[in-house]
Amino acid sequence: MFNPNNMEKMMKQMGMKTDDINAKKIVVDLGDEEMVFEQPELTKISVKGKDMFQLQGEFEKRAKGPSEDDIELVAEKADVSKEEAREALKENSDLTEAIMSLE
Repeated sequence: MFNPNNMEKMMKQMGMKTDDINAKKIVVDLGDEEMVFEQPELTKISVKGKDMFQLQGEFEKRAKGPSEDDIELVAEKADVSKEEAREALKENSDLTEAIMSLE
């Protein structure tokens, strides 16, 4: 196995530097879904002026969509059900456009 002291010495010789980053939550956007890491371990690795990040931890995959607050607002303003408001927001991500599409 590697001796931690030798490993640090080799990393310095190669111009590598690591920094632990204290993050409370990290969200990775996957298009229609997102990965949400709560209490992740994030390390920044710098090599010859280039930065790389190593992310570790448990995550939850979530479907992206309009927030409940947005759905309630559109439903209230357009006087429609929450389901109708949700569909309008999926088609029109802008709140004003979603409301206008329902009127």
